[in-house]
Amino acid sequence: MSASKPTRQGPLAGLRVVEFAGIGPAPFCGMMLADMGAEVILVERPRAIDPSAKPTLLDLGRFTVTHRGKRSLALDLKDPAAIDTVLALIETADALIEGFRPGVMERLGLGPEVCLARNPKLVFGRMTGWGQTGPLAQSAGHDINYVALSGLLDLGRKGSDGTPWVPPTIVGDMAGGAMFLAFGVVSALLEAQRSGAGQVVDAAITDGAAVLGALIHGANAAGLWQQHNVLGGAAHFYNVYRCADGKWLSLGPIEPPFYRALGEVLGLDDADWQAQYDPARWPALHARLEAIFATRTREEWCALFGGSDACVAPVLSLDEAPDHPHNRAREAFIEIDGITQPAPAPRFGRTPGAVGGAVPAPGADNEALLRELGCRAP
Repeated sequence: MSASKPTRQGPLAGLRVVEFAGIGPAPFCGMMLADMGAEVILVERPRAIDPSAKPTLLDLGRFTVTHRGKRSLALDLKDPAAIDTVLALIETADALIEGFRPGVMERLGLGPEVCLARNPKLVFGRMTGWGQTGPLAQSAGHDINYVALSGLLDLGRKGSDGTPWVPPTIVGDMAGGAMFLAFGVVSALLEAQRSGAGQVVDAAITDGAAVLGALIHGANAAGLWQQHNVLGGAAHFYNVYRCADGKWLSLGPIEPPFYRALGEVLGLDDADWQAQYDPARWPALHARLEAIFATRTREEWCALFGGSDACVAPVLSLDEAPDHPHNRAREAFIEIDGITQPAPAPRFGRTPGAVGGAVPAPGADNEALLRELGCRAP
């Protein structure tokens, strides 16, 4: 059990956020806020921990990295006394985040009207797939469905040979969902400092994913996306290539100077190669590059391209990424409780963020938090 309130550091130090336990984007948002110094109190159901149980995608146990640095308050929200405790906690909070279907918080007696009446300055962050309103608001769904509705899933093309592409759960749940919820909550907190009034933040993954496609929508409106689709895998110079050892290399020299740098390393400077933006030549140039990159291993190519402006990088596995020299130099990955995980980002010059601790066991902070609130155990 935690003996006292932990000390926080980072640009959000001094802020208290109440997070209602769930899966996917809401916990990731809570992790982002905690990494930046906010005190995030996770309200979750009481449950015993079986150390012999195998982790699952829906319950990673101590491997739930998105719970790092949080405090845990385990309560049965079907108990009216527990609801009273949560409301007492909300009175002390700056923000609340939840990821339930629309109406669930209201049925618990913890809807925005009730919470804002108890704490008028509260920022009430709501994370859903479809949003609080609209024909699909009450429908079930997952990342792949939300990204599909935004138009972004159609941009991904996975070849039969296993060509890498962006995992959808990152595009939807984490980028379109969690990051937009975090941005919305912090924006509303800044506004509340001026106005003294809280508000509801309705963060929908479909909305956020659509915004992520702003650049693509602009290119599409200009008639350039379908015509060239440079960023979607049609161009030979913005693609991935298999090396002699079966590993992959990524290429991205979009600008002509960088494209020339690629050609210099590969010894390519003929008329076909110089016609970088002629789509008619792309299939043949793609095949040409496939043959070239298949002649050396990934590490051999990385050594050849080291220090160049050819926009080349290895496609690393999750296990390889922490050991790459650049990631090591940046300390982009850290180890907590024996678990390797990404370090907080972005970096701050004066008030750096930091992980406040390992993943707490459910209810680990009940005694301390109830004492702070002056509440009895429900």
